[in-house]
Amino acid sequence: MTDIAESTHTLHSRGTLLRVLGVGFGLAVTIGGTIGMGILRTPGEVAAQLPTPELFIGVWILGGVYALLGAISVAELGAMIPRSGGWYVFVHRAMGNYPGFVVGWSDWLSTCGTLAVIAMVVGEYTAVLIPRFAGRDKSIALIVVLAFAALQWRGIRWGSFTQNLTSLLKTLVFAAIAIAAFAIAGKPSPEAPLSAPHGYALFGALIIALQGVLYTYDGWYGVIYFGEEVRNPNRDVVRSMFGGVLLVIAIYVVVNLAYIHVLPMSKLAGEPLAAGAVARAIFGTYGDTTIRVLAILSLLSTINAYTLTAPRILYAMSCDELFHHRASRVNKGGTPTITLLFSTIAATLFILSGTFNTVLAALAFFFVANYSMGYISVIVLRRRKPELPRPYRAWGYPWTTLIVLLGSIAFLIGAVITDKQNSLWALGILAASYPLYLIVRFLAPPKIG
Repeated sequence: MTDIAESTHTLHSRGTLLRVLGVGFGLAVTIGGTIGMGILRTPGEVAAQLPTPELFIGVWILGGVYALLGAISVAELGAMIPRSGGWYVFVHRAMGNYPGFVVGWSDWLSTCGTLAVIAMVVGEYTAVLIPRFAGRDKSIALIVVLAFAALQWRGIRWGSFTQNLTSLLKTLVFAAIAIAAFAIAGKPSPEAPLSAPHGYALFGALIIALQGVLYTYDGWYGVIYFGEEVRNPNRDVVRSMFGGVLLVIAIYVVVNLAYIHVLPMSKLAGEPLAAGAVARAIFGTYGDTTIRVLAILSLLSTINAYTLTAPRILYAMSCDELFHHRASRVNKGGTPTITLLFSTIAATLFILSGTFNTVLAALAFFFVANYSMGYISVIVLRRRKPELPRPYRAWGYPWTTLIVLLGSIAFLIGAVITDKQNSLWALGILAASYPLYLIVRFLAPPKIG
């Protein structure tokens, strides 16, 4: 009895995450965490591989179907295990400490690295728009990261309001691009159509294009990092996930239709900044300025989403004694402040060192690997814990889960074949994770109670 009372006192003194989020936030964090620079840059790469409108739009729909199949399976875990922390929580529950540690550690590092990359892009674009800031890209990036960290420190209500607002602005930005493309720009001048690849060449081109599309869809699972803070997780996690995925699919398809309405496939193919080319076609000399302003507005939403997400991964790990237990402290506003501090320091170090591109290239291997571990967790928990309450059960199980799992494995094999150097780095990180795991376990004393 004394142990229980002491444990309860410790819990209250540290604070707890606040259950104050609803479906609106779930939709906002999905849009904010998913739609970023990918949809501005990737379409040109995809068009270079699949240079016909039918194949081009088809692969974006195929990527959306993949994300939707993933949501069908992962929503079962999110409703069944309503904890904040994302993929780590599910894998730890299904497979134990070490697999959970690897997933959590790689997910946290890649989230902090991505936050640094996006902040640097905001810094670069700001420096171009305001010449007196030229050469101060890193300073601007650091200010952005620290400003959003300070905002999150105040509490989850501030963070959720900011996410709702910035995601709404982002949606309006892309709606404006699409409307301008269809309403202002004329159809592109007719040109000789590009020939599509055939046979094995078509299969190879499809795989390469799909890799870019799936990277652009990454983030469709955003709400799973906040399961402990959703007011009605049994219902709202599922609604947020499906609603968010469908909204992202709709935005991507409409925006890409707008791209090919304005630009012929020959000009879109290989274009490094597709949205910029479309903006120039619509707004002329003001196109570059327009797209940079729109990009900054769009990326601020993504920065807020990642600033919210990263601390909750470490928070969940600290609650399970896979990080120091003192890192589980939460302030009155519902923010895990110590893990927010660690995450901000990590993003800051990435920016100052300039190594985030190297780290992200290696860790990109893990983002689909984490998907795969999540899908395997669905299967493992169905077999080992059939008695667990499942407010939502994956539709079409086991076939829908197996399809998306096999798709993820095929993607990983393709990544190893096409990018051996970074795949070897990823395997090196995996090998180094075990001694790091032992060190963390040694330095993380058990909690009281």
